[in-house]
Amino acid sequence: MLRRLSPVQPDSFEFTPANLEWARAQMTKYPEGRQQSAVIPVLWRAQEQEGWLTRPAIEYCADLLGMAYIRVLEVATFYFMFQLQPVGSVAHIQICGTTTCMICGAGELIAVCKEKIAPQAHMLSEDGKFSWEEVECLAACSNAPMAQIGKDYYEDLTAEKLAQLIDAMAAGKVPVPGPQDGRFSSEPKSGANALTGLVPAVEKYNASVALAVDLKDTIKRIDGTEAPILTPWLGGKAAKAKAEAKAEASAARDDRAAGQPAISGRQPVKLEAPKGGQADDLKEISGVGPVLEKLLHSLGIYHFDQIADWDDEEIAWVDENLEGFKGRVSRDEWVRQAQVFVKERKGSND
Repeated sequence: MLRRLSPVQPDSFEFTPANLEWARAQMTKYPEGRQQSAVIPVLWRAQEQEGWLTRPAIEYCADLLGMAYIRVLEVATFYFMFQLQPVGSVAHIQICGTTTCMICGAGELIAVCKEKIAPQAHMLSEDGKFSWEEVECLAACSNAPMAQIGKDYYEDLTAEKLAQLIDAMAAGKVPVPGPQDGRFSSEPKSGANALTGLVPAVEKYNASVALAVDLKDTIKRIDGTEAPILTPWLGGKAAKAKAEAKAEASAARDDRAAGQPAISGRQPVKLEAPKGGQADDLKEISGVGPVLEKLLHSLGIYHFDQIADWDDEEIAWVDENLEGFKGRVSRDEWVRQAQVFVKERKGSND
């Protein structure tokens, strides 16, 4: 199936402060220089914030991770979990249409979506609140037919029950997910006949449903406030490391404001403004996006020939002063790339 970006795109994208902190925390899971490995969770967070993946969001995530736009676009277009078209402001409904669900009535659920939402998949309803699509197996075959709505499964559906769910969500309600026919989880419809002593009689919901009910975020967009920003992979040192990093960044900003070098190495000669009033397009350097270009401008770097002349000490200084992008100069060989651009321009002028 050909997957393309929507022709209708917003002007910009930016993580909320909490979501940006979350994304940067994910990047710490990987060794230094391997932060690009966080591309899928970072893209997913962007989608959960906006509902779908826009071109500005893809490019923003690429800049955050120091990746070429095309590399992140390849990921976004490959995985069907990423929505490349606008979705309903209230909910996007994914109907499982694979064998078991198809046999048990998925066609009737799709008919409800066509009637109540839109005649075609990925089209918004007239009020913009809903959208739908048919998807491959969602692995809840014993509770077929089913649908994923937002973050949760709604199982044992009928056309009537799905219609009621849509109406409830349109009215601002969040229906309880899980089996919709009274089943506790996926036991036989005639009742549990194995391990019957393991489920306390007082339990109202199975664990997945109970968590969804507690969080109350089934169809809520993620804004970063749902849970604390956790970094368990950093162990008990996480809070201390975060505080130290914050203090270090603050000290670096103070040093720069006072005109002093923030770390070892030597600050390259900076310009107060681009030569001739026109800066080079530094985004031509692989690994440099709009965010990094703006950061370089703040350091007085506007031209390829400035970067091409950096020595080891100047490279070290810039590598350490690219807040949030440390090590990018060395990793992506900016000096070598800049030298090529300078040589090409000199040749064309000759």
